[in-house]
Amino acid sequence: MNRRNALKLIAGLALCPACAPSGFAAEWSYDGAHGPDHWGDVDAASKVCGVGNQQSPIDIAGSMRASLPRLGFAWKKSADTIVNNGHTIQLNVAGGSTLKIGNDAYKLVQFHFHRPSEHTIAGKSFPMEVHFVHQAPSGALGVVGVLMTAGRANPAFARIVATMPQSTGPAVKADARIDPNALLPAGHSYYGYAGSLTTPPCSEVVSWMLLTSPITVAAADIDAFAKLYPMNARPVQKVNRRYVLRSQVAPSPRAAAAGAGTTPAQ
Repeated sequence: MNRRNALKLIAGLALCPACAPSGFAAEWSYDGAHGPDHWGDVDAASKVCGVGNQQSPIDIAGSMRASLPRLGFAWKKSADTIVNNGHTIQLNVAGGSTLKIGNDAYKLVQFHFHRPSEHTIAGKSFPMEVHFVHQAPSGALGVVGVLMTAGRANPAFARIVATMPQSTGPAVKADARIDPNALLPAGHSYYGYAGSLTTPPCSEVVSWMLLTSPITVAAADIDAFAKLYPMNARPVQKVNRRYVLRSQVAPSPRAAAAGAGTTPAQ
């Protein structure tokens, strides 16, 4: 299998674990005998979970200002389907939603949630984090992470929580009013680094863009998600001499006001 096809297979497994070919051992969890310490033993493709040197998530303990390209979001205002896949709540997106990063174009394929946040800031975690997974024609992935904290209700997240399947099963049609754009903060400055998927097979094919400003969602909605998934976050991984860059795009006054007074989860 050539590198391009291998990247596409890896990306496909990340975007649709249920689509894995026969023989792919997908038995993993967030604790116990199949927890993160054992993900490297899931199968041959997942060995990198244990031995990779560009694993995600990481703690953002410091960053370097850099002239990173602006993020050009052009997402449609709805999701296609919603699924409880046994590891998280995931919303799949139909064609037509894109992200432009400089000269590179990515297609938004799905977004999903973690509790607590997988990335941490100076050692502090947030109540939740949403990951928007984009795929380039080459198969490479660009993932935008948004930290979530308790505060004013977010209508999009409220609708997700109200309609999320309560048990594992096939994808069902999503509420047409769920707008992924509403899960973005007003400002789009971000931390950028080279990393990996945060679930098996942990492939190191991801350009990460963690937005610096969090969004707020209702505490009751966080609690409702936590009833299904009280903990579905991989522990932070070693940075291993990677540079974390911070874009020079200043957050808008609205974004600064939204982030003021928010505190990470302890």
